[in-house]
Amino acid sequence: MTKIPDKIKTRAAVLRKELERHNRLYYVDAAPEISDAEYDRRMSELIAIEEKFPALKTPDSPTQRVGGDRVEGFKSVTHSVPMMSLDNTYSPEELREFDGRVRKITEKITYIAELKIDGLAVTLRYKNGVFETGATRGDGVRGDDATANLRTIAALPLKLHDEKFNGVEVRGEVYLPKKQFELINAEREREGEPLFANPRNAAAGTLKLLDPKIVAKRRLGLFVYTLLEPEKYGVLGQFEALEKMKELGFPVNDGYRKFRDIEEVVGYCALMEQKRHNLPYAVDGMVIKVNELDKQSILGVTSKSPRWAIAYKFKAEQARTKLKDITVQVGRMGSLTPVAELEPVQLAGTTVKRATLHNEDEIERKDVRIGDTVIVEKAGEIIPEVVGVVMDARTGREKKFKMPSECPVCGSKVVRKEDDAITRCINIRCMAQLEGRIRHFASRDAMNIEGMGPAIVEQLLRNKMIKDYGDLYSLTIFDVANMDRMGQKSADNLLNEIEASKKRDLENLIYALGIRNVGQHTAEVLAENYDSIDALAKAPEQELTTIHEIGAVVANDIVEFFSGRENREVLEKLRAAGVNFKRTKKKAAKNVLKGKVFVFTGEMSKYSRGEAGNIVKSLGGRISSSVSKETDYVVVGNEPGSKYDRAVKLGVEILNEQQFLDMVAQ
Repeated sequence: MTKIPDKIKTRAAVLRKELERHNRLYYVDAAPEISDAEYDRRMSELIAIEEKFPALKTPDSPTQRVGGDRVEGFKSVTHSVPMMSLDNTYSPEELREFDGRVRKITEKITYIAELKIDGLAVTLRYKNGVFETGATRGDGVRGDDATANLRTIAALPLKLHDEKFNGVEVRGEVYLPKKQFELINAEREREGEPLFANPRNAAAGTLKLLDPKIVAKRRLGLFVYTLLEPEKYGVLGQFEALEKMKELGFPVNDGYRKFRDIEEVVGYCALMEQKRHNLPYAVDGMVIKVNELDKQSILGVTSKSPRWAIAYKFKAEQARTKLKDITVQVGRMGSLTPVAELEPVQLAGTTVKRATLHNEDEIERKDVRIGDTVIVEKAGEIIPEVVGVVMDARTGREKKFKMPSECPVCGSKVVRKEDDAITRCINIRCMAQLEGRIRHFASRDAMNIEGMGPAIVEQLLRNKMIKDYGDLYSLTIFDVANMDRMGQKSADNLLNEIEASKKRDLENLIYALGIRNVGQHTAEVLAENYDSIDALAKAPEQELTTIHEIGAVVANDIVEFFSGRENREVLEKLRAAGVNFKRTKKKAAKNVLKGKVFVFTGEMSKYSRGEAGNIVKSLGGRISSSVSKETDYVVVGNEPGSKYDRAVKLGVEILNEQQFLDMVAQ
């Protein structure tokens, strides 16, 4: 093994400490000391060190937040203590009734009031002061192991300030900041994907993703509010528990207050209900808890919720206005979304003119008609949504809405599958989809046409130089050189990139086509099973579903794409231009590892884990990031992690590096 210079070890340790400190300053204390560019420079330096010296990569390194390999699925985790839900109250009087029930059982209490963050409950476990596992609430008894995704949250401490706190478990709420929520929904709208209704749905949907790299980009937030087994640490009350968790380095929301009686609690709830719109995250109420832990024990729990805590829910802010019209937007992937055009109305501090109606089924369920007087609400305090109709205000002149049978942008026939609430335009030449489709086609993981940025694509379309991505290969030096801010050298470079893209592998082209539900990994799977675009285009739906990881929905999307006349015409343009339609990567002559699941742990000497994984996939095997009963082999390198222990526990066959190399060399 390569000896690591002491100065490199020291520099890595310093960078880790600095980056974690700046993470806390930025995400927890909201008091950054350095610029984003400087933070990125230090992170890049640490990544480079760890790539050169993998032994320096630690579980608590800030580099682990960028997201690792895809996970195969989520394991189920049994909670050490059930994660209970709270009973809800909706008025000051109901809070007073809660206080009356408490004081019938125990006296001499104080209350803690905390902001109720609108997110997703999680539990986090630490071993020797280092983050080990995290799980979602699930049904309260068992949840999903979301460790890989939770590790990407910058506010989550990967290492506690005091390592003596071994076996610490805390609970909290993962949320999506309002600003991030708006950015994600704007991107989803451009991509033609359904919008998230509120930040909570977005946070929940993000934690369910199987690719931690995408989760990392979403920039989730975290607040913790429960310390399990607090008596182990000499903690006697909830207020003290919150202070202790802050001391250990956990992000604790600073909205908590301690009160002597319920009237003070009622006043604080009213104050925060007025201030909630100014917070950078969504809150839907307050949580009121008896502070003293011994009193909590006396009060006990019901089968579903504790008797010593209750939630006070804020009223959703609503407004009444006129629905003037329903228009239809077309997204990048062709989804048609109905939008309510409203008489302007003030709501939660902003003027609302438009509101989402989600889809045709929602309109029918709510019986929304053009000309109706409607109730508008800000879902999660962000997205305006039509939640109901004022039936008494109907005059009889209102008109029912019907989703168009043709795309309002390109005129192509739209389709709606039986099990899908969304109506779609599948014409890849549709102008509403074109800019996004071309940018996707040219992206790094697709055809990798460097220089084909948003400004270039927008200019090509505005000047009507292309009608689809097939036309990229017909551009001449005269076309490109005459574009704004495009000199001779830049034009030559761009055309050279377009020419080079003709030789990309089959999997790149499949991904670049923009077939619905066919991501980069699915494109790789398809390229492993079909040796050309023509073979894939002819594949029947039933045959496609026999391929591992290709379900009925994806198979239908593939068949539907290749059946479209406009899509076939674009493919012929690509063929005529000389774009590679065949598999160039050599297919394994033997499928000796077909169906076998491998997990790698520790550092290998001959190959990186990624390279070893590619060998397994080339021989028909599959890679998983976690060890389960479905795992066939765990390959162990130097300094293996907890995956080795789990393999021993489950009786999974363990291979050293040489045994693995012998196996794949057969």
